[in-house]
Amino acid sequence: MPETRTDDAPEPRPGKADVSELEASPHHVLVDESAADVDQSAAQIVSALSEQGRTVAVAESLTGGMVSASLVAIAGASAVLRGAVVAYAVDVKRDVLGVDPDLLSANGPVDPEVAAQMAHGVRRLLKADFGLATTGVAGPGPADGAPAGRVFVAVAGALPKVPEPATDQRFYLPVGHGEITAAVLRLDLPGDRAAVRLGSTGRVLELLADLIR
Repeated sequence: MPETRTDDAPEPRPGKADVSELEASPHHVLVDESAADVDQSAAQIVSALSEQGRTVAVAESLTGGMVSASLVAIAGASAVLRGAVVAYAVDVKRDVLGVDPDLLSANGPVDPEVAAQMAHGVRRLLKADFGLATTGVAGPGPADGAPAGRVFVAVAGALPKVPEPATDQRFYLPVGHGEITAAVLRLDLPGDRAAVRLGSTGRVLELLADLIR
């Protein structure tokens, strides 16, 4: 039987956070400026993509669903979020997302090209306009030849904004065919596992929000 609303409160508008869902989100307990930034970037993405009629898909490794959960917490997310893949294991990155097995063997999963291929792979798999990806080491110690806090995040798609000049922290890689480019950020984040995962979530959302603004 359909649920009956017992109050006169309006439905949340697209691009607005649903407070009850935010309270249940995986990063709500970390009440600080970083968590607020995550929610702000997610809201900007949902609002902008809704207006543009575009969609996004997410491939997550160390963030384990935090990026997609942050988007889902925003009213109107169903119009823009195609879905997500938590590709925690290397073979899932390879077999589901189509990351080059030779690249994974040579460089390991914590690599800018791996992040770019993950973003492109989930975009193609779920038929979205943009793909997001996170891969890195949450800690507490090093793994896969990288120190704790080393993360690569990527956005793949037909980027509508002229990219900023490349640096050793932010660069651009061609993926797939045609006009598809991946913008990649290298991060070295301080803190414990929760802080690294939250920081990674915030930066990949911020990257997309900036590119589509």
